[in-house]
Amino acid sequence: MKMMKNAIVAQSGGPTTAINASLAGVIKGCLKSNEIDVLYGARNGVEGLMDERLVNLTEIFENNEENLKVLKVTPSMYLGSCRRKLKDINQDSSEYDNIVEIFRKYNIRYFFYIGGNDSMDTVGKMSMYVKKHQMDVKVIGIPKTIDNDLVVTDHTPGFGSAARYVAASILEMAHDTYIYNTRSVLIAEIMGRDAGWLTASSVLARNSYSQAPHLIYLPEHPFSKEQFIEDIREQFEKREHIVIAVSEGLRDEKGQYISAETSAVDAFGHATLSGTGKCLENLVAETFGCKVRSVEINVLQRCAAHMASATDIEESWQLGLKGVSLALEGRSGEMSIVRRISDEPYQVVYEGADVQQIANAEKKIPAEWINEDGNDVTEEMVRYLRPLIHGKVNVPEKDSMPYYLFLGEAL
Repeated sequence: MKMMKNAIVAQSGGPTTAINASLAGVIKGCLKSNEIDVLYGARNGVEGLMDERLVNLTEIFENNEENLKVLKVTPSMYLGSCRRKLKDINQDSSEYDNIVEIFRKYNIRYFFYIGGNDSMDTVGKMSMYVKKHQMDVKVIGIPKTIDNDLVVTDHTPGFGSAARYVAASILEMAHDTYIYNTRSVLIAEIMGRDAGWLTASSVLARNSYSQAPHLIYLPEHPFSKEQFIEDIREQFEKREHIVIAVSEGLRDEKGQYISAETSAVDAFGHATLSGTGKCLENLVAETFGCKVRSVEINVLQRCAAHMASATDIEESWQLGLKGVSLALEGRSGEMSIVRRISDEPYQVVYEGADVQQIANAEKKIPAEWINEDGNDVTEEMVRYLRPLIHGKVNVPEKDSMPYYLFLGEAL
């Protein structure tokens, strides 16, 4: 009699436009495999896994290809999320023991965890734990983060779509600003924590008639308020309206965040950042006395499926499929990654990489991709970014509004 081999998938961290495309890829990979009988989904990440809040994804999607297509373009997280840091296994193994009991109860042989940097920490810990206890469970990470700060992989699912939204928003805000015959400054604060990739993507807003954003400030370069004022003064000599993109994680030369609120931290010890734009808005108003406005794009850039990049969605789907193939090859403790072969034409391949090289590391923008003055990015950055936003996604609609897939009771 054949021994059942089942799998569990879960999602974790902040939402993106593309994370469900990776989930759809995992589902598709498991459905077409003869090695996996049932794929379960854990609600709300490892928290739902430990609480045994599971749904049978095989049952939901096995004969419903149309729903799988809709899931692929549905933003946020179909299974829900959590921000749970597993305890140090050497101090308390109770959480790991709990998860292993669930694995045994449901005959789990494959565990897929879709998430960002901190989620890969969970993948690394769980893969080491099952290996230490000689369990036949393959643990695979599948990347996701709009911050684009995972090392080893060329870029991360969710970033391209968020970058497309940011760039389009900057261009549209510039149009809003240009109509008035008075001097003005608009400051757009963009997410990304200590990595400036998403803020750098604002450069893609520039076109033949608009050079907005006129200034770009990234956390990889020390920020000086004095130089910031001088930069604006120079810009006012060229134009009446200035659009500025700033990262939420800007730090001064002493390494201190310039944002107004940095006291709170999350479960992984990351500072909860907000207020950078407002802080700089006040500085500009006091110095120049002109019209100034700060806009915090914030969560809008995370789930804007109407601005999703087709490249991003397809690559996210492929990374989900690759995660399944890695597990079926007998590999564990790895994350599916994108390796870029060329920019023009844009070509990539999908591979696996040791998650221990990825967890708790952070990819920063190379210094040579930031200009010498620290207020703009170089052409190398543009070449890196441009292919990631290509293509438009057809979002399903109902009553002229986007219509997505939702798990559970109506809210």
